[in-house]
Amino acid sequence: MKLRTVSSALATACMAVVLAGCGSSVKLDETPVESRTGQAVGEGGQTPQSQVSSVNLTDAQGNERNAAGQLDRVIYFDFDSYAVKDVYGQTLSSYAKTLNGGQRRLMVEGHTDERGGREYNLALGQKRAEAVRKALSLLGVKESQMEAVSYGEERPSAVGSGEDAWAKNRRAELNLR
Repeated sequence: MKLRTVSSALATACMAVVLAGCGSSVKLDETPVESRTGQAVGEGGQTPQSQVSSVNLTDAQGNERNAAGQLDRVIYFDFDSYAVKDVYGQTLSSYAKTLNGGQRRLMVEGHTDERGGREYNLALGQKRAEAVRKALSLLGVKESQMEAVSYGEERPSAVGSGEDAWAKNRRAELNLR
């Protein structure tokens, strides 16, 4: 009987240690999104400022749509940012029109560049995916139609260790189903 009590207490203590180790200090519920007024919402009402120069990711005609005229599938982010830029408003509106009133679903995949630790990049990728999901929900898309996941730095779009490659990897991909 005493052995059973001791082993039960030991199992409880081991479970508490395992659960304490799984905790994370990264907060995911403070996702900024663009307001309907066109002003970016950041911490303290300030727009996050990146110290990295921006890279032009548009095609030769200055369009962000692909050659087939289909919906853009990628939203790019500044370094260490998860604020959705105003330039993607038309893309998000197009997805909202497609999803509203239909049965289609959307998978939003958040990605990061290779800089930063694995846990940090997974959290940042999740914040990017959640920011896009929240922006779409503000446009009327049902939460049940969207899913946000993070791949962190695990699925790079471009290979390399320069700003061009990093800029292409800081993204959220939108996949309609």
